[in-house]
Amino acid sequence: MLNHRLSVLALALIASVATFLTGCSSTPTDPTAAWSPDKIYSEARDEVNAGAWDRAAMLFDKLEGRAAGTPLAQQAQIEKAYAQYRATEKVQAIATLDRFLKLHPTSPAVDYALYLKGLVNFNDNLGLFSFLTKQDLSERDQKAAKDSFEAFKELITRFPDSKYSPDARQRMTYIVNSLASYEVHVARFYFSKGAYVAAINRAQLAITDYPGVPAIKEALEILINSYDALGMHNLKDDAKRVLAKNFPAQPMTEPQKSSAWWKIW
Repeated sequence: MLNHRLSVLALALIASVATFLTGCSSTPTDPTAAWSPDKIYSEARDEVNAGAWDRAAMLFDKLEGRAAGTPLAQQAQIEKAYAQYRATEKVQAIATLDRFLKLHPTSPAVDYALYLKGLVNFNDNLGLFSFLTKQDLSERDQKAAKDSFEAFKELITRFPDSKYSPDARQRMTYIVNSLASYEVHVARFYFSKGAYVAAINRAQLAITDYPGVPAIKEALEILINSYDALGMHNLKDDAKRVLAKNFPAQPMTEPQKSSAWWKIW
């Protein structure tokens, strides 16, 4: 009986080992294992040209490790970030760019890395300014827009003559106008709900942080109307004087109450 049990256990062990070995033999092999770094780069570029951004990012990642310590590895890293950006893997793209900037602070591609970092966040924040969603405006995040601005600002400060700087400057102007418009939109939202103190705070934030942009006119009008609603006539008169001085030829717009939050017409 003991011998029989031992035989059964031995057979079970042999079967388990055979199953394990079969599983190992079916593990997919890396098709790039025998490729040279130049071959991997060529294939990655082919994937880029085909618009296969996920595949390209994977190949650039392999190349970065395979060619470590060489200029080709730097090239792979920066192109991987672009492929990740185009594949809408924005968190990964930013992480790749941050690592590139940390590891290669003197690289000739630093200006491009900063530009691409700004571009990733720039595109990521566009939806914040549509103003057509039903989300409470006070809950929206402006971090992507501000991060984009800071990347572009670093670019034009460190590399004013870079070929990417003119476009970065235009995008910075757009971001500032958008952020100011965003603050004014939130202030208008609070005013429409009768939250006059909150409206004043957001309007003042727009005026302080983004001076000189077109949205400031409406910010001042919200201040005037909010102070009026609160019976703060001295502050209302002060705001009216500032409005008249900065926008002398433009009549004041009457405040409008918004419709229900669920209506978009």
